[in-house]
Amino acid sequence: MMKQFVRIFLGIILYSIASSSFAADTIKIGVLHSLTGTMAISETTLKDTVLMMVDNLNKKGGLLGKKVEAIVADPHSDWSTYAAMMEKLLVEDKVAVVFGCWTSVSRKFVLPVVEKYNGLLFYPVQFEGQEQSSNIMYTGATPNQQAIPAVEYLMSPDGGSVKRFYLVATDYVYPRTTNAILKSFLKSKNVADKDIKIVYTPFGEKNWSKIVTEIKDFADSGLKTAVISTINGDANIPFYNELAAQGITSDNVPVMAFSVSEEELAGIDVSNLVGHLASWNYFMSIDTPENQKFIQDFQAFTKNDQRVTNDPMEATYIGFNMWVDAVKKAGSTDVTSVTQALSGMKTKGLTGFTIEMDRINHHLHKPVFIGEIQADGQFSIVWKSKGLVEPKNWSPYLPDKWEWIKGQNDQMTE
Repeated sequence: MMKQFVRIFLGIILYSIASSSFAADTIKIGVLHSLTGTMAISETTLKDTVLMMVDNLNKKGGLLGKKVEAIVADPHSDWSTYAAMMEKLLVEDKVAVVFGCWTSVSRKFVLPVVEKYNGLLFYPVQFEGQEQSSNIMYTGATPNQQAIPAVEYLMSPDGGSVKRFYLVATDYVYPRTTNAILKSFLKSKNVADKDIKIVYTPFGEKNWSKIVTEIKDFADSGLKTAVISTINGDANIPFYNELAAQGITSDNVPVMAFSVSEEELAGIDVSNLVGHLASWNYFMSIDTPENQKFIQDFQAFTKNDQRVTNDPMEATYIGFNMWVDAVKKAGSTDVTSVTQALSGMKTKGLTGFTIEMDRINHHLHKPVFIGEIQADGQFSIVWKSKGLVEPKNWSPYLPDKWEWIKGQNDQMTE
């Protein structure tokens, strides 16, 4: 009996040692993207991007001599679920870093959780700014790296010398704040209030007939008119279909989108969208060796040569590579050490530019591109910045440290 007890006891000890050794040989990272619900159309591909990069990293020997394991969490496009899953990733799964979120409202929900547990989030999507956290690396664009250049282009002769602006948006923090910035910017350029119209819709909006009729009426003034779209997720498809149904084309009323990329266009009939515009920091059509390799690797990983790439994927690619380099530099996955190593870090992007992490505000210095939708669902670049654009996360077109609070600041956009 005593010998049997000793054998069991030793077995438990050996199992514990083996488990600890296995855990010590694995670095866990979190992937927090919606794979179901209204945001799945945009976020699923970012999950695939992280998994590909983890696979590539492990094939090269892992990180710090350890295998990297991705733990995927699907928040189902529900904002409070993002927060709950972020807490699980940090507390129970003990991940070293999280790559995730798309909408600003999802980021706002996880922000206090990330800060409470001193986690690290890489956020890969353009956003409204007005935020800065030592626990978040913002690898998407700030308004001066996307929205402002887009409107400046439309106002220029090359962009059609637009005089009237109809801003249509999904109703949450990013569009509200971005539209407040754009309204202030337009007024600084002497655009009258009557020439700026702002309308908000719920997530997943499907009935666009009334709004598109309003766009037609608004554009009937005789002045060149454009639509600025911050519509997110699968609501974009019926929106563009309704534009076409009512005879609105890129020739008479161009749409400039900030949340429509190659991924949203994939698999749908884009004949109604040809000529409309989008502003991003990357397009799949950019011809560089780095981009061609990335596209080939992604299609090979997903075993689908029809898969497309887009801006948030490049932002994820940049963020992942920076995190890996920072961990190597720090010799540890400790968040404080990694964050310090990320300050001022540079890495080659897919557009041929060397991208830099700002030393102060945790945002990227990036190029800006404006693309025109083509019949094949790709974008032809019609304008690009001369070099990297410095991120301004606190917009000069809003009061200092202004942050949108639903209801309280609505008067700034209406």
